[in-house]
Amino acid sequence: MLSSTLLYKATPLWQCAVKSATSLLPRTATPSSRTSLRRQLLVPRKTSVMATPFSTQMPTKKDTLAARPYQEYDSEINDMASYIHNYTIDSDLALDTARFVFLDTLGCGLEALRFKACTKLLGPMVEGTVVPNGTRVLGTPYQLDPVNGAFNIGAMIRWLDYNDCWLAAEWGHPSDNLGGILAVADWINRTNRAGGNLGNGKIFTVHDVLEGMIKAHEIQGCLALENSFNKVGLDHVVLVKVATAAVVSKMLGLTEAQTRDCISQAWVDGQSLRTYRHSPNTMSRKSWAAGDACQRAVNLALKVSKGEPGVPTVLSAPIWGFYDVLFQGRKFEFQRPYSSYVMENVLFKVSYPAEFHSQTAIEAAQKIYAQLKGIGKSAEDVKEITIRTHEACIRIIDKQFKAMDNFADRDHCIQYMVSVMLVFNRLEATDYTDGSEAAESPLIESLRKRIKCVEDPQFTQDYHDPSLRTIANALTVTLNDGSSLPEVKVEAPLGHKLRREEAKPEILAKYQRHLRPHYPEEKVTELVKLGLDAKRLEAMEIDQYVDLYVKDTMDWP
Repeated sequence: MLSSTLLYKATPLWQCAVKSATSLLPRTATPSSRTSLRRQLLVPRKTSVMATPFSTQMPTKKDTLAARPYQEYDSEINDMASYIHNYTIDSDLALDTARFVFLDTLGCGLEALRFKACTKLLGPMVEGTVVPNGTRVLGTPYQLDPVNGAFNIGAMIRWLDYNDCWLAAEWGHPSDNLGGILAVADWINRTNRAGGNLGNGKIFTVHDVLEGMIKAHEIQGCLALENSFNKVGLDHVVLVKVATAAVVSKMLGLTEAQTRDCISQAWVDGQSLRTYRHSPNTMSRKSWAAGDACQRAVNLALKVSKGEPGVPTVLSAPIWGFYDVLFQGRKFEFQRPYSSYVMENVLFKVSYPAEFHSQTAIEAAQKIYAQLKGIGKSAEDVKEITIRTHEACIRIIDKQFKAMDNFADRDHCIQYMVSVMLVFNRLEATDYTDGSEAAESPLIESLRKRIKCVEDPQFTQDYHDPSLRTIANALTVTLNDGSSLPEVKVEAPLGHKLRREEAKPEILAKYQRHLRPHYPEEKVTELVKLGLDAKRLEAMEIDQYVDLYVKDTMDWP
């Protein structure tokens, strides 16, 4: 047998090596990236035939190499870090809206505790573990480390798809970031009260948390305005991870440079695929994906706090950066600088626990239910329905003939949601569960297959128009006798900025409704009254506020 030395000398490998190396490049790599790698491989180097024998006494790279020279960060990352550390929130509208988002989001998390599919994932990784001075999880007795606390709170918030929403080139729910922000703020306060010095000893107030929410909303929302992650198969929770990592880094007392490190680590982290939101793989991971993103963000920020460096050109690096590997070689585009725009314009889910692109369709269906009742007819008299809608609705929730296999299928099917409203004059979270009255209804199953969606280009244009951002749907009902009802069109849902004042009493009523299953009426009244008093609420230290929600035992399975 030939020795490895003789084989090396006898066989010219350089051509094979170049071909092999370039074949390993991602399919998304650009021609220029491939050419660049070939040139690097073909640069002459002084080499010996025989490699120097290895010895354990040889100095290692760690011993001989100097510290890595400074490398400039991608400008996109610099901008985010600068915004986090240097921008002052001075918008009264943003702070007022953030207060309503805060209350609404906590209420949504509490409501999720009524669903076993959610609660089975909550609590410590090892049963019985209690972390001293740890994050408290609202509505539960759990006291956890901030990483697992971020998952618990984040999963609760997102479980029922009922918290706020942002619709643009990418969709998402910016209040998902509260999972990480609240977990870290609560843990820091409790630790510092016990003699610790986290975040330079700071004690966070509700106001501080609201400011963190505004900045997380802004980063997630501005990235979403012009950049579609769903079109390359990535889930929007990547933006939750990036935004939460950015905000939490400053809360931990890290420098602007370390915040750049945190943001870069969030981008380099493995990104979630959207497949769990779409047929044939629709499943419950979509409900805890945001909790997972919050958990990863906090974990990465803590690693950076211990000295872990960043990845300066994680976005732009040829071949191996985010743009080339995952974004088809395109750079991010930005519509506006970071400020407080997103919080000021965020959408509330007020009326129905339903995917946001369906909200106006369900509101229109509720009006049609009343019309049918007024003429002595019902859903049984409907022959077919046409929904004039926008492109995003069709891409996400148009599932006319898809089997409704589980909760995740039903709460992301516009035909199912409209049918439930037309049959029962309601749409509640329990209508999505297996075995529920709605899920077992033969009329709903038949009716939803007779509801078709068609895109209206004007609706799609208005959906992306920064001055409008409407989410229009229009329903036309044809009856079995051949007659048709007048089209019912709703352009902006109740939670839209154009209807914000109209929505506020309903947002508070929703919050109150979600509190009642967990607390006595006296406590509910106290919490609602506190929520309405902006000055008193914002001055309250966050751990003391969270204590108002904690329980000694779990009331739900």
